[in-house]
Amino acid sequence: MGEDSVILTRDRQDKIHVLLNSCRHRGMKLCRYDEGNTRLFSCPYHAWGYSTDGNLVETPGELVGVPGYEKYYHSELQKKEWGLIKAAQMVNYKGTIWATWDPNAASFEDYLGGMRLWLDSALDHRDGREGGSTVLVGVQKWRTNCNWKFPATNFIGDAAHAVSHVSVNLAGINPSGGKGRRDQRASGHAAFGWPDLGHGGLGFLPRPEEEFPREPSFQRYPVVSEYLAEMAAKHKERRKGGTHYQGKGTIFPNMSFHEDQPRTIIVHHPNGPTQTEFWRYYLIDADAPEEVKDTLRHYYMTYSGPAGMTEQDDLENWTSATQASLGGVARNYPYNYQQGLGHSEVCDLLPGAVWCGETVTEQNQLVWLKRWAEFMEGRNWDELMRRVPIRNDVPFPMKAKEIA
Repeated sequence: MGEDSVILTRDRQDKIHVLLNSCRHRGMKLCRYDEGNTRLFSCPYHAWGYSTDGNLVETPGELVGVPGYEKYYHSELQKKEWGLIKAAQMVNYKGTIWATWDPNAASFEDYLGGMRLWLDSALDHRDGREGGSTVLVGVQKWRTNCNWKFPATNFIGDAAHAVSHVSVNLAGINPSGGKGRRDQRASGHAAFGWPDLGHGGLGFLPRPEEEFPREPSFQRYPVVSEYLAEMAAKHKERRKGGTHYQGKGTIFPNMSFHEDQPRTIIVHHPNGPTQTEFWRYYLIDADAPEEVKDTLRHYYMTYSGPAGMTEQDDLENWTSATQASLGGVARNYPYNYQQGLGHSEVCDLLPGAVWCGETVTEQNQLVWLKRWAEFMEGRNWDELMRRVPIRNDVPFPMKAKEIA
């Protein structure tokens, strides 16, 4: 969570807990594995032990073992006061875990707002059932020497950078056999953002069922294509003429996702101002045929993995931009976020959102930066919720580099 390592653990009563991965004695990192099982988190430095069983203690993460408790601490150490720090709020939303250290933070539902419609499109089954997706393979992790805000604002709706991916289109790895993933778009595809929340992305407002799924098309892979067609028919029947909110974007501050092609979640953790640790998850229908899963696994990693063609383009962009912005002269000049400025309008279908009417705009990036600036200014949630939505004809009075 941010720059803090956490332990995500399920106790023996099947309840999920989020704990700071730092021993209360000298701060040693307790858990050193991505996954596994243990009945006790034991510190390798001085052997303080923390329980994971809710039957034995009031709260998992409670300090239960201290070497020399009677002899060296004279039985005076108050163990219940020295348990692991627990997240103040935690929500399991369709298998994705969200947490905060702030007990006074808004509820997850309020925090997510209208962006939930887009997140659902990534987490729900392709046939329209709620949930139904699972992580394919696992999580890929890598570090890149770039500022973490570059990927956050890139995924929120930077469609202009498609020029960076020309080589991908030339290589023809698009499964439809077309010129590239971006070679054809249905009408109504545009950028959306929530100025008071910081979320945004590219999506359809909303997408009529008769157009779903116009993409992705897997003509090169008949088994996948047939599966998607079957799921689309079931999806249409289940919604019975309703709508499908299809899109991709960033949930403020550092969680981004693609709903359609490829279907992934990426979290970009800051490691200081010049390094980012990326976690990429690939999603698939849990009950999809194995051949479909395997085909999509290859395609997802070829396209979006750390060695994927588009990801390599983006990583080079973000790394080079970070390095080129660090100089004594370069850091004194602002970036330009003028694209689409003043040409968005309130979106009546999505409370609190603005619609840019185009896919190529920097309005969404300004939405993200505005929210980030508000946090840096120390404004509280109650104050922000009382504010009138920003006017879209007012220039954004902030230099992007001042936030870095």
